[in-house]
Amino acid sequence: MTRRTLATLLISATAPAALFAQVGTVPAPVPQAEVFTRQQIGHAMAPPTTNMGIARPAPGGSPADDGQWTMPSKNYASTRFSAMREINPANVSRLSTAFTFSLGVNKGQEAAPIISGGTMYIVTAYPNIVYALDLTKDGAYKLKWSYKPKPAPASQGVACCDVVNRGGSVDHGKYIFNTLDGQTIAVDIKTGKPVWKTQLGNINKGETMTMAPLVADGRVYVGDSGGELGVRGWVEALDEGSGKLVWKAYGTGPDADVKIGGGFHAAYAMDRGRDLGVKSWPADAWKIGGGNMWGWFTYDPDLHQVIHGTGNPGPWNQEQRPGDNKWTAGIFARDP
Repeated sequence: MTRRTLATLLISATAPAALFAQVGTVPAPVPQAEVFTRQQIGHAMAPPTTNMGIARPAPGGSPADDGQWTMPSKNYASTRFSAMREINPANVSRLSTAFTFSLGVNKGQEAAPIISGGTMYIVTAYPNIVYALDLTKDGAYKLKWSYKPKPAPASQGVACCDVVNRGGSVDHGKYIFNTLDGQTIAVDIKTGKPVWKTQLGNINKGETMTMAPLVADGRVYVGDSGGELGVRGWVEALDEGSGKLVWKAYGTGPDADVKIGGGFHAAYAMDRGRDLGVKSWPADAWKIGGGNMWGWFTYDPDLHQVIHGTGNPGPWNQEQRPGDNKWTAGIFARDP
């Protein structure tokens, strides 16, 4: 250690006020009454309230339970809750296996079984086979049909996190789902034949699709995956009847691309301004900035809003993308 270094350390130790004057003001100490004691750390400070943890979705988004499960998250509000009471604490211990059915795919299975009109619909991980099982006979099943969309094998090579699929939905006589290579497909629930197919993702850009579409008021809402591979995120709305594209909104970029218009309401000052999806990134980094919508949509039929999140920014190393990286890792409420 040199004399100069030692002198600097001595000055810092003996004159903290002067040091803080150079780097900023000294923060006020936390009042003693607000400091946690060793005994309080890790313990609840007050008993839970009676209504803690009880969801209160919009009335239209969570209608009365009809015994069906037509979308992966149960209803538009994504409560994932059944009000049926046939299984309860008194009899749950007596549950036993009724039947088993092999999906024939040795990959992660994330899609929820869909139940509609006595039939179970299930889509597998890649190669995204759809099965329809007749459940009308107790303790048995009958395979009604299966559909093999045959997605491009190369899509497996650009999937970041296993070749999973998060499910499909039944609506107006169709089972609607996505494939790993970026297709959205509607099949007839009676025959298993495709009604329409729409190619949305481009695996040559690293785009894949693993999320479960939301079907609401004649629209099908979907999004892409691939933020870890430099893929720019987007959400798209399709016409349920034809599969044709209605609109597309990106998770990064100019306001016109993100579909931010005059009615946009930003709750925080830092989110107000023009083209923040460009200005909050290094030059052109927003073009490969992630913000993908591989998760879940919800829909509020009372407010007529579709609500979705945006994924992480890319690349993972934040030193390569200084800034606020809008509009990744956020939530949008959109006018469909």
